[in-house]
Amino acid sequence: MSLPAAALDNDEPTAKPGALVSPVVRAFRLLRYVVEGGSTSNLSEVGRTIDVNRITVMRLIATLEHEGVLEALPQGGHRIGLAFLKLATAATAASDMLDLGRRVLSTVREQLNVSAYLAALDGGYVVYLLRDMPEAGLISSVKVGTRVAAHLTTPGRMLLAWQNDRRLEELLAKEPLAGTHPGKLRAQLATDRQRGCAWSFSGFEQGINACAVPVFDALGEAVCAISVAGPELAFDGAAALSRIERAVKEAARDLSSLLGCRDYPSADPAPGRRPARRR
Repeated sequence: MSLPAAALDNDEPTAKPGALVSPVVRAFRLLRYVVEGGSTSNLSEVGRTIDVNRITVMRLIATLEHEGVLEALPQGGHRIGLAFLKLATAATAASDMLDLGRRVLSTVREQLNVSAYLAALDGGYVVYLLRDMPEAGLISSVKVGTRVAAHLTTPGRMLLAWQNDRRLEELLAKEPLAGTHPGKLRAQLATDRQRGCAWSFSGFEQGINACAVPVFDALGEAVCAISVAGPELAFDGAAALSRIERAVKEAARDLSSLLGCRDYPSADPAPGRRPARRR
């Protein structure tokens, strides 16, 4: 049942107490107005259209501008801001990412005959969202839903490497990264980013090697990472390492493209460069 507009603007709506938050309702009215092509140049006209007073319109616009949800136009008026678009894109891409990720993981698992994973950051942690294993399986503690301190895993390191300086500073100041040596971690992340992938040799689980590459969305954000993991024997020799790295990078680029990324960052190493073994 919908409520009259006047009731929604009242601090005590006719719905049961606490059911609606008036400022939120008004903000969404204003956003719908802008999305549908309405101009905010005339505040009185905006107020009449969304049924709030002129002063409230001014406050709503100021608040939404501050949060990046609205952006002022040079010629006057407003448009939907980048912060809102990023939020909307992330929400719609999340389900697409998992559906498309399953197909990409299946391909890379078939190519390499090792386990393939899709993981994303959750603060200073990495969460494994998908897993595709070969028929032989892999004895590993990493399952769908596993949440691990990001710096301990290849997908976590890869995603940390693509955080901006401000965000990385925030993460380094909180658990679980607060206990790390920031200088060493930054150096490792710089190496990972320069190479375009992160390697681990028995770094997280004994006898299991791993490689991870970032996946970017339409806005150029590193939204997740594809990683592969397998027994040391599957990663033995320069040719095997080169083939694995090439396959995982190709998979990450494919998924990035499917998510709308049109300019995948180039970070290939110098020819012949091999990842340093980490014991």
